[in-house]
Amino acid sequence: MSDTFKTQTSDRLPVRPDARPNTLIDCARVLAEQAADRTALTLISPDETHHVTYGEFFNQAARYARALEKVGVEPHDLVVLVLQHGEEVLYAFWGAMLLGAIPSIMPFLTPKLDPEHYYDSVRKLVELSEVKAVVTYPDMQLTLEAHLAGIPTLGAILNINDLEPEGQLSDYLDRAPSRPEDTAFLQHSSGSTGLQKGVMLAHGPVINQVIAYSESINLMPDDVIVSWLPLYHDMGLIAGFIMPVVQGIRLVLMSPFHWVRDPIVLLRAIDEHNGTLCWLPNFAYNFMATRIRRSALDNLDLSSVRAFINCSEPVRDDSHQVFRDRYEAYGLQPDVFATCYAMAENTFAVTQSTLDIPPHVDVIDRNMLMEQRIAQPSAPGTDRPSVSMVSCGKPIPDTEIRIVNDQRQDVPERHVGEIALRSTCMLSGYYHREDATAQAMQDGWHFTGDLGYLSAGELYITGRKKDLIIVGGKNIYPQDIENILNDIPGVHPGRTVAFGVLNESLGTEDIAVVCEVETDDPDELDRITKEIRTCIAQSTDTMAHYVHLVGPKWLLKTSSGKIARAANRQKFLQEVLGRDA
Repeated sequence: MSDTFKTQTSDRLPVRPDARPNTLIDCARVLAEQAADRTALTLISPDETHHVTYGEFFNQAARYARALEKVGVEPHDLVVLVLQHGEEVLYAFWGAMLLGAIPSIMPFLTPKLDPEHYYDSVRKLVELSEVKAVVTYPDMQLTLEAHLAGIPTLGAILNINDLEPEGQLSDYLDRAPSRPEDTAFLQHSSGSTGLQKGVMLAHGPVINQVIAYSESINLMPDDVIVSWLPLYHDMGLIAGFIMPVVQGIRLVLMSPFHWVRDPIVLLRAIDEHNGTLCWLPNFAYNFMATRIRRSALDNLDLSSVRAFINCSEPVRDDSHQVFRDRYEAYGLQPDVFATCYAMAENTFAVTQSTLDIPPHVDVIDRNMLMEQRIAQPSAPGTDRPSVSMVSCGKPIPDTEIRIVNDQRQDVPERHVGEIALRSTCMLSGYYHREDATAQAMQDGWHFTGDLGYLSAGELYITGRKKDLIIVGGKNIYPQDIENILNDIPGVHPGRTVAFGVLNESLGTEDIAVVCEVETDDPDELDRITKEIRTCIAQSTDTMAHYVHLVGPKWLLKTSSGKIARAANRQKFLQEVLGRDA
């Protein structure tokens, strides 16, 4: 495809530099007036496939705006959505924005999660963030009312059956109370620690991200985005919802629960709807390469895809290889793999690799990386251990990145340090958390807590300064795990550590916990291990792969007496698993 053709088609997108709207509501007005009869969404469930036009979408959103207004929600009030991945959460999200309120999507309760722990997390969010209204289902309303009783700022718990049959969209488009600097929505992460840090994203920066990222991936009017990604995560919310809706790009959606149970549904959707773009966390490439029976792939055609974009987890070249090997016989083009480094604090994308060109794989000396924090290319023919790092591309337009040391001073190229960013897409701050905002922001730069290096202008991610564990694209806070394990009988309180361990075959991290216990009785140790696994499953909706019980003085501490998470991770890898850190 020629560059001339790309430029001409891209210029017809609704949101672009020469047609920049002020707010997301302005985008809704254009689409409702000019594209009302066009299909906006195709929603795939186990039972049916349902198509929604732009006119229907925004009229349904207006129903939610009216319902929220009737229960007293006003512009700038925070609205939390306790809804499953599906039509209602999409309409409610936009309905709150039509009113000028601030929506935030809460991860939904799953069968693996402990209900009490889940509802306690909802209460923490509602209390800390002074939520004005919660939107949920009728069968959850009474339970939420019981758990949220006594919170003075909470005005209403609205169930989706309380809505009027119709909403008057023009009422809200004409009012349009939002300004570019007003917060459009919050992104809350899924751990209870993360709930305290709602990322505030204003209309202007979100639109800046849409324009910049659309240019980076050469988004075209005839693109079709296919996604199963959860909407409480920045990748699903922006790449798999906000961007395609405001750009008038057709979106094909399915639930993450549906995809996990039946992963072929994503590939069949790409085939049936001629999907061209799909964002995936790294583990999904391994998952779909190994969990789908070959007999289920009959007549599958993936030739319409122009990019699978790997994002949200450390990118591994072998994950791309195993996916390519499995699906090249089904029309998968060799140059479809792309990479992205993203975070909610920049709305979504920070960097993006060039589509149609395979991301560069940098083979570097492992010892130099580990011991001196320098990404030195491996010498040809050497027998020194090496590691392959996959480029996440260059910064998207209007975004700058730096690599800094612990004193926040710039380091030379190929030196590992903390990634700092500055852009026109950044957060306004953390909601009701000036302390966290001040810690992360300095002179207009956001210090991400992620580690990486630059080479030839491209970013390579080497790890995390922060202790986040990413399991199958899901953020897990080790502090949350450690806190709940302290209450298990037989575990020494305060002497537990949790961390992530790379699972190379799955292309993601596994949860590992090391706990100091007060017994050496085999039956008691077995009971403690089972309780640990159960607690982690119920509180995080993920499984602990490693549970290692130790006696006194095994765990390493800092000079101030705190458990040293990084040092204990290294000790576990070397002494228990017999491998390097």
